[in-house]
Amino acid sequence: MREETLQSLFGDMVEWRRYLHRHPELSFREHRTSAWIAEKLEAWGLEVRRGVAGTGLVARLTGGRPGRTIALRADIDALPIQDEKTSEYASSVPGVMHACGHDGHTAELLAVARYYSLHREETAGTRVFLFQPAEETLPGGAVGMIADGALDGVDAVYGVHLWTPFPSGVAATRPGPFMASPDEFEVEIVGRGGHGGLPHQSVDALVAGAHLVFALQTIVSRNVDPLESAVVSVGMLNAGSARNVIAERCTLAGTVRTFTPEARAHIRQRIEEVARHVGAMHGAEAKVAYYEGYPPVVNDAAEAERFFRVASSILEPGDVRRCDGIMAGEDFSYYLRERPGCFFFVGAGAEDGSSAPHHHPRFDIDEKAMLTAAKLLVGVADDSAEDAGPRA
Repeated sequence: MREETLQSLFGDMVEWRRYLHRHPELSFREHRTSAWIAEKLEAWGLEVRRGVAGTGLVARLTGGRPGRTIALRADIDALPIQDEKTSEYASSVPGVMHACGHDGHTAELLAVARYYSLHREETAGTRVFLFQPAEETLPGGAVGMIADGALDGVDAVYGVHLWTPFPSGVAATRPGPFMASPDEFEVEIVGRGGHGGLPHQSVDALVAGAHLVFALQTIVSRNVDPLESAVVSVGMLNAGSARNVIAERCTLAGTVRTFTPEARAHIRQRIEEVARHVGAMHGAEAKVAYYEGYPPVVNDAAEAERFFRVASSILEPGDVRRCDGIMAGEDFSYYLRERPGCFFFVGAGAEDGSSAPHHHPRFDIDEKAMLTAAKLLVGVADDSAEDAGPRA
């Protein structure tokens, strides 16, 4: 790997990332973003297929030396969040913001594509660049990308997420289950409304909903093996229309995070049972809608070890870490179901931990992390492309 080339592209990465940050687009609406990316890739001589999974792109570059076909992925969509930063590159689109680092993912993968276009003849194998829409919205853009042939002929796939909980310069992952499946649920409790001064003539859906919030917290603490990681969080509770009216309906919604199919199925079953019984206890009816999100991100063990080996040759000692599982979800999981590969984090946060969290209105990244991520993507892709031996 020619690190000096990537270093020379860092200024472009910053410029590209800030342009994208000023002009964010929501999931499956990334029309301008997609066209902007495609124009650059085509100008660099890559073979580009537009309109993949709606607004996605697949670009290919064949090197001058024999080797395997390696796919690298970036997500391109933004979130429905109002940007509250005061920087000159703050979002210019009201209510839409790159609040999860996808602008940085896109900029760094563009730099990697440009790097290979400048070193085509010395590149082994083929590189496939996946610019994916809609990572933030179920069912996720990865499903459509795969259905449209994005992984055809691909031997291995790698992806990176800039992660502000880790300080800039750190890289981390783990073999096996790495990120959780992000399921969602909604419960509607139907009671009987009435006068606030005559509660005995009503069935208070709000009280039933409040009890259900507490009851759902016992699922993990009392129904899941303490050695297995899981989360049930209620994020919304809505009921009532006036101070003196007993609420006839109450809705609550939340998320479930698990790493195994068994825990996922068991928690879903318990949510449905607990909701039904808590509703009945209060004389109300509880209706549960459960939505399965992405499967967990499960890194191939041999590919994770490849990452650790390559990253250790690029980064400083101590900056390459085996981390615990992360309860956030990612639709990169679908690629890993189809091909061996590895998804990893690159720290993009302040050393003192003061960075705003992901999905926050003042979210930002340490832009130097993009250069770290680009180096790791090139290093892992090159190592994988030249790996002709049997897999461990």
